[in-house]
Amino acid sequence: MQAQGLATGWLTGTSTDCRPGGVPPSRPWRMVLLGPPGVGKGTQAALIEAAIDACHLSTGDLFRAAAASHVPPSPAMQAALAGIARGELASDGMVIALLRERVHCLTCPHGFLLDGFPRTAPQATVLEALLDEASVALDGAVYLQAPDAVIIERLSGRRVCRTCRRSHHLDHHPPCRSGCCDACGGQLYQRDDDVPAAIAVRLAHYARTTPALLAFYQQRGLLRTVDATGTPHDVFARAETTIGWRLGVQPPVTPARHPAQDA
Repeated sequence: MQAQGLATGWLTGTSTDCRPGGVPPSRPWRMVLLGPPGVGKGTQAALIEAAIDACHLSTGDLFRAAAASHVPPSPAMQAALAGIARGELASDGMVIALLRERVHCLTCPHGFLLDGFPRTAPQATVLEALLDEASVALDGAVYLQAPDAVIIERLSGRRVCRTCRRSHHLDHHPPCRSGCCDACGGQLYQRDDDVPAAIAVRLAHYARTTPALLAFYQQRGLLRTVDATGTPHDVFARAETTIGWRLGVQPPVTPARHPAQDA
């Protein structure tokens, strides 16, 4: 698959080779990226992807690409988009069905950085089963953590392009021209769920569903918590130190799970 680019097979649900001719590492990294909305997962995913030559598999990108595509969606994607259009959160069943359509991405020889899945302990259980079936294992679950006040400030200042969907920030990454996207010149707007009251609701939901998910990976010795305050490069440096990757350095062999972990 294609580092720092579109993971075509992931977005289309096909077995397309996204990086034809690319030389994969001898031992790829396979990780999940966890954290509340607005903590900076997308920004860190781009930096991590470049550092470890893995494929960034984002469920958010998946939904956005499907919504903008003229190609008829798969039944699983059609059901998910219909639910989202009704204002519903994508259910475990919907997202799991989409992942099953793309299970080939989990065996990509370049490894993967899965962003947006799992969000719940049941989703994590399904992912673990799919990886077991594919004879691959996770190297880590990277949890980006920041105070609610920091997240509210980040999200409330975010503006998104109506045309290309690129994000700007009024304080940290302001557009060159007010209200206009730097990439395509499209109109910038504030998403309905980026106003402070809506952000508080999203964070409260995350706080209710996350402890079981973090415990799932903690019990397996895979959880790595990273302080996500500060600049993107500050956060990346902490993640690099916490996880221990370096360019050219392979991840450790993931130990076999103890039977008690599956009880």
